[in-house]
Amino acid sequence: MLITRHPNNPILTKKDIPYTVATVHNAGVVKLNDTYIMIFRSHLLNGRSILGKAESEDGFDFVADKKPFMVPATEGVFKEYEEYGIEDPRITFLNGEYLITYSAYSRNGVRIGLAKTTDFKSVQRISLITEADYRNVVIFPEMFNGLYARLDRPHSEISPWSIWISYSPDLIHWGESKLIMKPCQYHWDEMKIGPGAPPIKTPRGWLNIYHGVFPTMAGSVYRLGVALHDIQDPSKIIAVGDEWILQPEEAFEITGYVHNVVFCCGAVPEEDGSIKIYWGGADSVMCVGIANVEELVDNCLDNSRPAL
Repeated sequence: MLITRHPNNPILTKKDIPYTVATVHNAGVVKLNDTYIMIFRSHLLNGRSILGKAESEDGFDFVADKKPFMVPATEGVFKEYEEYGIEDPRITFLNGEYLITYSAYSRNGVRIGLAKTTDFKSVQRISLITEADYRNVVIFPEMFNGLYARLDRPHSEISPWSIWISYSPDLIHWGESKLIMKPCQYHWDEMKIGPGAPPIKTPRGWLNIYHGVFPTMAGSVYRLGVALHDIQDPSKIIAVGDEWILQPEEAFEITGYVHNVVFCCGAVPEEDGSIKIYWGGADSVMCVGIANVEELVDNCLDNSRPAL
């Protein structure tokens, strides 16, 4: 077993939030000094999503703020494109700032918003960095040849929903896009894939914890897998683990707002070589597990399949 579930899962539910929400799930998580910061998605009772914040001293026992962290914009260019809610945040620390990407839903489709903060007490929206329809944008925590890099998953009816890479000189204008990883037919991720937590640097490459979806007669199943990107050129994928590392097994992962889902938006590597992996269970609750980074890399390299 590569991931050991925390015995107190789920670690955050709607009952832990001091304002009314229907769910708590799909959270980005980072460590600010010695405090774990979780930015989570919640459905309101009208079905639309906002982002909340919770803090923890140990990465397991979180306490939510009394008010939401971000709600859909009510003015400016963001108002039109966040009309239906904001979802699934990812957080990257880079150049002294925490960059937050999130899905902005509206009648015009799904775009990706970019915001930033230094302290998680205030947040500044920067730009809408994609057109419709994009999801699952994660920014690398390093620059490459003077450029920012991101992974994303555009929606397509022609090609399977796949992982792409793009680059930017300023975080606003993105290009040099390239398809780098596709779902694998009749594997656990054959329907669609997408990046999960922002990539984690290891001596052997960038570890990408991604989600994969398999269609069944009872509906889709969301699982987690791992891929390894070249340390110098992240558009080059060294290995893709052939088997999933986590699937829905607990009751709160199997049954919920969306059944049979484990969905990761955040992971925190620790100094001892372990990593805390956070996932939403059934789009309803937040969970966490512990893994070893080197074991995840070994899993990629020892039992790999082609990326394309």
